[in-house]
Amino acid sequence: RKWGLPLRPGAARPRKMAEEEVEGDAVTAAGGPRSVLIVKSDGGYGFNVRGQVSEGGQLRSINGQLYPPLQHVSAVLAGGAAERAGLRRADRILAVNAVNVEGATHKQVVELIRAGDRELLLTVLSVAPHEVESLDPSDDSSGQSFYDYSEKQAIPISIPSYRHIEQNGERFVVYNICLAGRQLCCKRYREFAILQQNLKREFSDFVFPRPPGKWPFSLSEQQLDARRRGLEEYLEKVCSIRVIGESDIVQEFLSDSDENLNGVLEVELRIAFPDNTVVTVRMKKNSATDQVFQAVVSQIGMDSITANYFALFEVVNHSFMRKLAPNEFPHKLYVQNYISAVLGTCLTVRKWLFTTEEESLLHDSALAVIYFYHQAVEDVKEGLIKPGEKAYQLQKLAEQRKMVMYLNTVRTCKGYNEIAFPHCACDSRRKGHVITTLSIKHFKLHACTEYGELENQVIAFEWDEMQRWDTDEEGMAFCFEYVRGENKPRWVKIFTPYFNYMHECFERVFCEVKWHREIEDETSDKDNRNCSEDTLCSKNIFQILRTQRRSANS
Repeated sequence: RKWGLPLRPGAARPRKMAEEEVEGDAVTAAGGPRSVLIVKSDGGYGFNVRGQVSEGGQLRSINGQLYPPLQHVSAVLAGGAAERAGLRRADRILAVNAVNVEGATHKQVVELIRAGDRELLLTVLSVAPHEVESLDPSDDSSGQSFYDYSEKQAIPISIPSYRHIEQNGERFVVYNICLAGRQLCCKRYREFAILQQNLKREFSDFVFPRPPGKWPFSLSEQQLDARRRGLEEYLEKVCSIRVIGESDIVQEFLSDSDENLNGVLEVELRIAFPDNTVVTVRMKKNSATDQVFQAVVSQIGMDSITANYFALFEVVNHSFMRKLAPNEFPHKLYVQNYISAVLGTCLTVRKWLFTTEEESLLHDSALAVIYFYHQAVEDVKEGLIKPGEKAYQLQKLAEQRKMVMYLNTVRTCKGYNEIAFPHCACDSRRKGHVITTLSIKHFKLHACTEYGELENQVIAFEWDEMQRWDTDEEGMAFCFEYVRGENKPRWVKIFTPYFNYMHECFERVFCEVKWHREIEDETSDKDNRNCSEDTLCSKNIFQILRTQRRSANS
């Protein structure tokens, strides 16, 4: 992931909500100049600068005032020194350490930034989001980028071996690239040469190490091994510079270039669990999510019925996990996630259940109780579950390792079995963002600023108000239609990069509602419009679990 910045949703025609429309006064980015004091961390200042090459230029209106061309902040590292200090993407730089830089060249501004010691004082001007595109021309020839090369990262990338390949009548050598011992891809020498050219073009002011030279004659095994070591050293140095290692150029290089060659390779996948244990499964590189999950379930000895209540997730950050779609390829996530918060892997098994009452039926499963317990403890720690006055009681139960009692208590707390999505745009708001939360009880839109700061307005939708829902692939949005009382049905569109996951959450909630009604009424509920027979709803796992318990007790 690049700087941890949210993906920009595709444009879409806004729709208005009726009396439920959130009108909150969002904090706009526009305003007068402000000072930002950045204290340099071990990872550097944590931002990039972009702007014009030449000096001077035509005056332009920004927030109603005329300014000469200004260098601007093109990226801010999530959690870095600049973000903590309050620097924002697209901020215009007026002064560096009290030196006016209005109309200054890119080189002049960069030199002033680098000339500082540990503290950097910037005078900046924020602009309204709708002005950013007009102020930042899309033509890259109009400016240059300043990349912060000071932040380093330790990436366990290696080239442990090479292989001779004969394909389509051609003989060549490929080098096996691994990350933390996991096979990523195979690359020919000429692909390394192309990588070097592309990197030098993009990061023109960086002094790259020289890869091993080209040799016009056939190489001996000893020479091939020397080339392997040289390519490994080159790749280690390139990837150790964070802004380069996380660039699209490097990520694309480390992805599969030839599916016929790479797709059949066997690789090792490390999967984490809520109790911080990790298992390793060996799979074909192009194995889909369901295949990987079944291999994991088999390895840990979890029965098939209990497995219905768990799924494979991607660790996006400490507070948000995304369930993998059945047709995804988990191995590819290793390329996109160089560094992860969970024991060197971005893949984890988590509970996939919204109906809290259903969990108590799984207390006979030791694995289910362990994983439910540890996930709940972590969610309390991260603030996803808010225990309130029960915090001390939960702490004591955790210290005594009374898992079932802990679970019985924490299930009554706010946020349990609730998924909160990162803040994003929504067409129900004229300005600002929303934080979407989803549970078995309701679906909520919490108003917030475009920076995720919560506001007072909240819209809660009951599930029986939902009529239809779908995804907009082109607009990167999740859409749902609801109706209240005698009002006409209305559509709402939520612009989130996790629109497919949100859609799957909707499907799961309605499946669980359907299963629960079938158990209560002992009849099949046919009212869920989007739950078709070819979905998981056709298999009532709640009923299967009860049948198993009755058989065990008889």
